Amino acid sequence: MKLSRFLYHHTPHGKHEVRGIIAAGRVRVDGEQVRDSQFHIGDFTHVTVDDVVLRNQSPVYLMLNKPAGYLSATVDNEHPTVMELIDSSEALHIAGRLDRASTGLLILTNDGKWSRRITEPKQGVAKVYQVTTAEPITEETATHFQQGIYFAYEDLTTQPAELKILSSQSAQVTIYEGRYHQIKRMFHAVGNRVTSLHRLSMGSIELDKSLELGQYRALTQDEIESNWSE
Repeated sequence: MKLSRFLYHHTPHGKHEVRGIIAAGRVRVDGEQVRDSQFHIGDFTHVTVDDVVLRNQSPVYLMLNKPAGYLSATVDNEHPTVMELIDSSEALHIAGRLDRASTGLLILTNDGKWSRRITEPKQGVAKVYQVTTAEPITEETATHFQQGIYFAYEDLTTQPAELKILSSQSAQVTIYEGRYHQIKRMFHAVGNRVTSLHRLSMGSIELDKSLELGQYRALTQDEIESNWSE
């Protein structure tokens, strides 16, 4: 967003007044005086006018070990949400939801541009899950997953997914899209039912094994930056 537009939307001044304020050197961006009304303002740019802070938001990146029974939502009138497990004053969103019964890695952030690198199907970021099923998992299931499963509702075939059988009724599944209830729908399509789903990783970010269910921590700088190297 251009600096002039930002000030127009965040102050009571009109467009002509805003240009005058900028030209007069009354605006500081990340501590530096800026007189260019076309200067670009990002989501986490610190902006002041006459030392009055207009924006001072910092990026937040959290990893939560989601327990079952919590919705991946900001608020709900019926069920508890994962936001109730987080002590943060920032307006966070969830990068890659898990349904209420599922557990494991959940990432919360206020950086939309960063989170889209993980969640958008076109990015092809690997997401790894441990799955248990009601019926035995066959080698044919792995073949079907590799070929892709057709979803009639969206009229699309899923991208090739990898399935590693761990025991007769458990497997590790890697997908590269993250569509709505994707893994459960894939197993349903081959005549099986998922009884538990636990997310282990998203891209290079792996669930911290020291986190108990319901616990969270900030991502490390390496984890944050790894998202951009996918």
